[in-house]
Amino acid sequence: MRKRNKKIIMLAVAALMAAGSALAAPPYTYSTVPGDPSGTRIYTLPNGLKVYLSVNKETPRIQTNIAVRTGSRNDPAETTGLAHYLEHLMFKGTKRFGTTDYSAEKPYLDDIERRYEHYRTLTDSAQRRQAYHEIDSVSQLAARYNIPNEYDKLMSSIGAQGTNAYTSNDMTCYVEDIPSNEVDNWARVEADRFQNMVIRGFHTELEAVYEEYNIGLADDGRKSYDAINRLLYPTHPYGTQTTIGTQAHLKNPSITNIKNYFKRYYVPNNVAICMAGDLDPDKVIATIDRYFGSWTPSPALSRPEYAPMRPITAPVDTTVYGIESEYLMMGWRLPGASSPQCDTLSLISGLLYNGKAGLIDLDLNQDMKMQWAGCFVSDLNDYSTFMFEGSPNKGQSLEQVRSLLLAEIDKLKRGDFPDELIKSYISNMKLNYYKGLLSNSTRANAMVDAFINGKSWESVVHRIARLEGITKQQVMAFATRYLGNDYATVFKRQGEDTTLKKIDKPAITAIPANRDLSSPFLNEVKNTKVPDIEPQFVDYKRDVTDTKTSAGLPLVYKQNCQDGLFNLWFYYDFGTEDNKELSYAADYLDVIGTATKTAAQVKQAFYQLACNYSVSVSVDKAYISLSGLSENMPKALALLEDVLNHAKATPQSYASYVNAVEKNRDDNKKNQRANFSVLASYGVYGPYNANRNIFSVAHLRALDPQKLVDGLKTFDKMQHTVVYFGPMTVKELSSCLAKYHKTPKHLAPVPQGKPYTEQPNPATTEILVAPYEAKNIYMRMYHNTGRTFDLATAPVAAMFNKYFGGGMNTIVFQELRESRGLAYNAYAYYDFYPEVGHPMTYFTHIISQNDKMMDCIKVFNQILDTIPQSQSAFGIAKQSLTKSLQSKRVTRSSVLWNYIYQAKEHHLAQPLDKTVYEALPTLTLQDVVDFEQRNMAHKVYRYVILGDEKNIDMKALEKLGTVKRLTTEEIFNY
Repeated sequence: MRKRNKKIIMLAVAALMAAGSALAAPPYTYSTVPGDPSGTRIYTLPNGLKVYLSVNKETPRIQTNIAVRTGSRNDPAETTGLAHYLEHLMFKGTKRFGTTDYSAEKPYLDDIERRYEHYRTLTDSAQRRQAYHEIDSVSQLAARYNIPNEYDKLMSSIGAQGTNAYTSNDMTCYVEDIPSNEVDNWARVEADRFQNMVIRGFHTELEAVYEEYNIGLADDGRKSYDAINRLLYPTHPYGTQTTIGTQAHLKNPSITNIKNYFKRYYVPNNVAICMAGDLDPDKVIATIDRYFGSWTPSPALSRPEYAPMRPITAPVDTTVYGIESEYLMMGWRLPGASSPQCDTLSLISGLLYNGKAGLIDLDLNQDMKMQWAGCFVSDLNDYSTFMFEGSPNKGQSLEQVRSLLLAEIDKLKRGDFPDELIKSYISNMKLNYYKGLLSNSTRANAMVDAFINGKSWESVVHRIARLEGITKQQVMAFATRYLGNDYATVFKRQGEDTTLKKIDKPAITAIPANRDLSSPFLNEVKNTKVPDIEPQFVDYKRDVTDTKTSAGLPLVYKQNCQDGLFNLWFYYDFGTEDNKELSYAADYLDVIGTATKTAAQVKQAFYQLACNYSVSVSVDKAYISLSGLSENMPKALALLEDVLNHAKATPQSYASYVNAVEKNRDDNKKNQRANFSVLASYGVYGPYNANRNIFSVAHLRALDPQKLVDGLKTFDKMQHTVVYFGPMTVKELSSCLAKYHKTPKHLAPVPQGKPYTEQPNPATTEILVAPYEAKNIYMRMYHNTGRTFDLATAPVAAMFNKYFGGGMNTIVFQELRESRGLAYNAYAYYDFYPEVGHPMTYFTHIISQNDKMMDCIKVFNQILDTIPQSQSAFGIAKQSLTKSLQSKRVTRSSVLWNYIYQAKEHHLAQPLDKTVYEALPTLTLQDVVDFEQRNMAHKVYRYVILGDEKNIDMKALEKLGTVKRLTTEEIFNY
């Protein structure tokens, strides 16, 4: 009797436990696609939230993308740029974090909202200044409770990387790369953010967005893209409003509209969580349900809909002006991303341009009939755009460029392309697809695209199979039907852009950084105990084989036991500082053939093998690389050796090549980023640097082109190291190299030239200024420590970068952007791991509005001399670095280069990451402060500033130190 009762009781307990377990972890249904190499599971929670999960055990990290199906397409017409600005505000916190006391803060936030609604109605400049001053004053009161960047502190505390977001026409996406043991903390934070976002720090963040807008003003490509969309989509938001918004709308924002937008679109049945990496799908979906499952869906979810646009019946065009070089864009309007036509369209795009053997590649780029040409598909939800781009040769008109591009379309319509091109393109597409599976980010991005554009996962998985079924006749018919005279053209010509307007900097009072404040929510997350991830560092004895080939060549080897891909390099210890001619020969090689093959035949042969090669000569290193399908490596290597040893120059191709070099140099002088790049190099190295140490065009024209490419034959005869990652054994590789990579018994030493040398610091502050007409400046402060790499300082230097200048949770970002709205882009970096024989250096960097320059300099100098100190911020930075290193993995071919650069060249006994990790527990904030005070505080700096003297305060600069004006010709040396 007792036994029976006991058994009944035990069964009852078991039943209750089972019921409890079922309640705690309900079964989650999901869909998969048979044969999907990514193994993606797709769940839909009861509230409509989509969850895509894909397992990839390569590293103990997970890429997390949260995609919202809304973007600038849905912006209210009177406040364009709203979706993008909301993206920025999503980092400002909630009722639980980002504030010390939300109930006390809220009345001020509500007051700021009311004042902005009034401010945007004002037109009188004096009234607007007064109203903005009042907003600034109330913002100071609200800021007493604000904890800027607490979201970034939360993510840093769990070891997240790549914290960011982006907005486009149809979507807004929030991205994090997290350690695999932090899913619970990540979900807890994100669920709160997406359900309880609070708008704070509004006016300083608005300035950061405006600085982002300013950066785009100097980008003629962005202006051209906007212009062609206006032509193609004249009655649709794709054409009538841009993602960044207008100047007027950015300066007249509506917090009320932003809140309404958030409530309308940030709902679970309009969102997808996309995750790929080292995860347990059953556990992850339960975690997501626990935190996101109570999120209330919208029963009336909708978006604005627009009437179909009228067909374009004849070519239309427009012209935009700007300082950059001339080029054109052409575009056709086609059905949206989920339509069946997009399969054929993507195939056509690849047949025309794939960077190797497409019609445009061979007919136009290879033969240098224009400076450059290409095409791509911009597939959006409502429509897709098939886009062409082309840059003219010197003396060539944009109309001639358009005619050449249209001729390639005509060839497609006639079927005037090799029958095997479709097969070759699909083979390379497969290769790239399987390479993409190695990347968590690539997997997650594919999920985002499927969700945003309404693609079934089955259609994504089987896309290549569908493309394989498309025939040449179908390609011809599609091109004839869809690529007719219904195109739009934007001619980007050189000239003054009269549409640009100067906006004076607003009178912003810096809001406090409140670094030592933290919310209870942050403290909970920061102190949560999670299972540790044991760090794994490269073991040079275990993970790398350092040996010799059968021919005696040094070989650094690692076998690939995962797939059929290979990477092979011939690695040389010389660069442009030792031999300039070989760098030009390597460039010229790309447009010529051999004694038996034309240039086009060479490209087609590599493409058919699904292999790629390149020859590159950098400052002090040279690389010959070959990669692709291992089964085709012998044939590809034989082809590569033939190209190197039998390259055939012609007077015509060489003359076109030199003309292209001349045109490219002229184009660079018109590009803001290119100007700053060479100016920064001048600031570091002085006039003898890699950008200026070049042959003049006249010298190039005088060279014998055949003698130039014959120099490539010396690669096989010089000392070099073979670096290999692939399926072959050492014996198999040696045999393959012995057959195809024939080298003499005694190899010649590599050339030795004059090295580029970092210049010592000036005795007093020196300011190098170069001209560029734009609405913003690019600026760096540079300091040379004069000391070479010191392993003992590496841990504290790494910790300094993490605390001071390397990301959004740093002193630089907080002071320059969060507190004052001085920049969109600002950072600082101490280079403690320079090339062998080179000194450690330090620099600050910022892009800012012209009239904010002196404010930027003042703040940088202030934080350099005083280094604001926060034990709380330091603790989070330390925790972030620790967790990042615990979950970091060096894999595949990266293992080889880690060994070469660290063990062989720097003679490190163990990886630098391991040394840093082992030292982290004992590092203190005082260590970082002492390090900064010794190396950065109160030092002499060399400033480099690219800007328009008419719009920057030169008199204030002259008070700082000696100003040296450099011309555009001086920094480029042409």
